[in-house]
Amino acid sequence: MFGLFRKPPNPDTDYGQADLELRMVRDRALAGDWTAARDLIEATGRDWELRGRRLSVLGGAAGQSPQWLDAWEAAVPDDPTVAILRADALMDQAGEARGAASARNTSREQFQEFDRLSTLAAQASQRAVRLNPDDPYPWVTRMASMLANGHRQRDEFLAATGESVKRDPYNFETHLMAVTFLCEKWYGSHEEMFAAAREPATTAPVGSSVAMLPLLAHFEYALREYGFDTRAESLTAKASYFRRPEVIREIDACAAKWRGAGEPRLIGRGITLRHWLALANYLAEHDREGTKALLAQIGPYIGSTAAYGYFWVRQTEGFHTVWKWAR
Repeated sequence: MFGLFRKPPNPDTDYGQADLELRMVRDRALAGDWTAARDLIEATGRDWELRGRRLSVLGGAAGQSPQWLDAWEAAVPDDPTVAILRADALMDQAGEARGAASARNTSREQFQEFDRLSTLAAQASQRAVRLNPDDPYPWVTRMASMLANGHRQRDEFLAATGESVKRDPYNFETHLMAVTFLCEKWYGSHEEMFAAAREPATTAPVGSSVAMLPLLAHFEYALREYGFDTRAESLTAKASYFRRPEVIREIDACAAKWRGAGEPRLIGRGITLRHWLALANYLAEHDREGTKALLAQIGPYIGSTAAYGYFWVRQTEGFHTVWKWAR
């Protein structure tokens, strides 16, 4: 399959990635059929990883175009899924308001709007918690809202993390948010970040997506230590970090545990984690053949794979670079 490509595939940046059912439903919702979104989430059941991913994509769509969610809420005011999507939509708008630049390159006005919308998202997530007492996902959105003011909400963040893991001990979105919040560029340190990544990766069952979280911690570490504001200009220094034997060993161990129960599915977080592994292998100059196989599975689907942006100005540039190296 991989050999069919003579040049890198045109990147598909749809946030739904390889979940084609989700993409179809989101488009139907945006066209006014909110019942399609309701039915999809109900059918997903208690598959927390897949449910969280689908809620995130639908919430982002509602953040950009909320009319269908407004219609759903008008029809069923206390629908638990509506409450979650409303909180996620506000959080998506908060992220758009802040932008993706480093703090020194973000204006006061951007921070103020980020804080305002994050506060609204926090209030909406608290309502979602009340309506969804068994669901870990509203707690994830509550955790995300604290990125706006984490220095004063650290204890509250840790408490929200605890509430989420009570409901799903190895919930990927929960532990991903913990690694993010506790990294040095936000409100923690390298030591806290690696601990937040390695503890669930070590204790989770074989096949769990959280087994791959140490790769994100390594990406965050390299970004912070080897040119936070320069990105591609410091790529050589960042790559040299990944070629350390102990880093390569951890990458291999994480990948082996993640794949230990069989080839992971593509939906949920499957595409994102394959991108992480392909990127880590490229930086480490390690397992070119394995990376080629990963990219065959990925195909054109990028969605939003933020880790590429840690090393290149554009995500698509990073994807093409890794593709050409593996090819």
